Amino acid sequence: MTPRALRTEICRDEERFGQLAAEWTALYGRCSSATPFQSHSWLHSWWLSYGRPGALRVVLVRRESGELVAAAPLMRARGPLPVLTQLGGDITDFTDVLLDDDCPEASPALVRALARAARGAVIDLREVRPGAATERVFARWRGPRRRLPDSLCLELPAVPMEGLLERIPPGKAQRVRAKLRKLDALGIDSHVVTGDEVPAALDRLLRLHQLQWQGRGVTAEHTSRRFAQHLARAVRPMVERGDAMVTEFRLAGDVVAADLTLMSPRLAGGYLYGADPALRARKVDVATMLLRHGARETSTGGRATLSMLRGTEPYKQHWRPEAVRNQRLMLAGRRTAPLLWLRAGAANGRRWAARQARERAWVGRTLARLPGRTPNGGG
Repeated sequence: MTPRALRTEICRDEERFGQLAAEWTALYGRCSSATPFQSHSWLHSWWLSYGRPGALRVVLVRRESGELVAAAPLMRARGPLPVLTQLGGDITDFTDVLLDDDCPEASPALVRALARAARGAVIDLREVRPGAATERVFARWRGPRRRLPDSLCLELPAVPMEGLLERIPPGKAQRVRAKLRKLDALGIDSHVVTGDEVPAALDRLLRLHQLQWQGRGVTAEHTSRRFAQHLARAVRPMVERGDAMVTEFRLAGDVVAADLTLMSPRLAGGYLYGADPALRARKVDVATMLLRHGARETSTGGRATLSMLRGTEPYKQHWRPEAVRNQRLMLAGRRTAPLLWLRAGAANGRRWAARQARERAWVGRTLARLPGRTPNGGG
C-alpha cells in the first residue's frame, strides 16, 4: 500500500471524538508502544473535564476501507502564540500518538497530516517517553524541529518482590522483609476492585489521599471536582479492559489505603494512592506495601516495566530504579520556525532558572548545616 492510499481527517467535535471509542481502542491494541494514558477512556474523559470549546484537533489517518491506522490527540493551546499540544495536560505522565504496528505507511501519512494541521502553528508535545510512536513522527519530520528534556521518571523491572529485593543491599533487603512480616502480622489484606465497586472505591481513594496529605501540601488538582469526575468516567472502563487496577487495603474490615495503577501490555505505573495517617502511627511502610502488591499483580502477562512515573522522591530511590527522561518534541514548518525557536528558547530559560533555584537551595541547606552557623546563616 502506498501512503497515498490512506486518507486523513481532523476531528474538532467533542461528540464525534466520543464516538471514536471502539475504533480508537482497536488501534490502541495494535500500537505496542502505547501506555494507558493513550487509551480513549483516559483522553476523552480528560477532554470532558479540561478541554476548551473550539480547541480540539484530533488528527486521524485511515485506510480506504475506513480502518483507523494512526491518531494524534491534539488541541489548540492557550496563549498568544499558535501552538498545538497534546491532550492529557499536567495529570498525564506519558503522551504519544498512536501508530498501527502492522501499517508502516501510517507514520509518513500522519507526518503529512500533522504538517497540514499545523500550518502557522508549532506542535509542542510534552512528556514523550523514550521509544514512543511520536519518535517515528519526529524522525520523519522535514521542517524545523527541536528535542528538549522533560520530566524524569523512575522505573523498575516488572518482577515479583523477591526480584526487587535483590536490587538493594542485603542489609536494606533484610529490613524490608521485616516490614513485610509486620504487614502480614497486622492482617492487612488487599482487594482488587472490579465492576460496580470502582466508583465508590475511587471516592474512598480520593478521600484517603486528601487525608494522607492534610497539612503537607497536597497537589491542589487532586482535590478538584473536575479531577474526581475525570477519574470516575475514565477508570471504570479502563478496569474492565485491563488498562487499570484499583486496589483497596483493609485492616479489620476497614479500608485504610487504596491505590490506582494504570497498565498496558508492556508497562504498569502506580498513578495515585491514599492512606489513612493512622498507618503511620502503626509504623506501617505504605510505599513498601503498595510496591509488593503492584509487583505481584503487574509481573504477570509479559510486562517489562513497573514505572514509578514522574518524580524522584526519596522513597522511590531506595529501590535503585533506572532513571528515564521523558522528552519534549517540537515541530514546525519553515514559515513558523521563528515561533519554534522562541518557544524552545523560553523552555530552556525556564529549565535554567529552575536548576539555578535548586542549586541555590542546596547551597543554603549545606551552609546551614556547617558547624558554628546559626539557622539564619550568621557566623
